[in-house]
Parts: sequence; structure tokens; C-alpha cells
Amino acid sequence: MSATREDVLKSAMELSEIDRLLLATQLMETVSDDLPGWSIDDPDFAAELDRRADDGSAGIPWETVRAQLQADLGP
Repeated sequence: MSATREDVLKSAMELSEIDRLLLATQLMETVSDDLPGWSIDDPDFAAELDRRADDGSAGIPWETVRAQLQADLGP
């Protein structure tokens, strides 16, 4: 039986913060650079980042983002 994403996430959450960061970095390195919208070198992506940085909004607190991600990803 193979592990589900939820199983892997549960195990990963037992790691120290630095180990979780290292794991996340290693996982991101396995994702293809060919996915649209995922490259900082994409001029449209960079322009959107600049637009959002300059729009004058206060942004979204990390706690809110984290809670939404956890809700979206499930337990």
C-alpha cells in the first residue's frame, strides 16, 4: 500500500521546522520549470508580482494564508 499525500504530510509535520523547510525545498526542486506561472523568469509573472507589491494594499497576514491552505489541503 502506498502512502497518501495526507500520510506524507502528517509525517512531515512531525519534523523540525528546518527539516520541513529543507523537505519543501527539495520537493520544489522536483517540479518542472515548464509549468506556466511558476517561474520568476516569466515576464508576466514578474510583472504581476510588481503590480501586487505596488497596489497599496495591506496584504494578507501569514496566519490567514496558512489557515486557508490547511483548509484547502485538508487534515
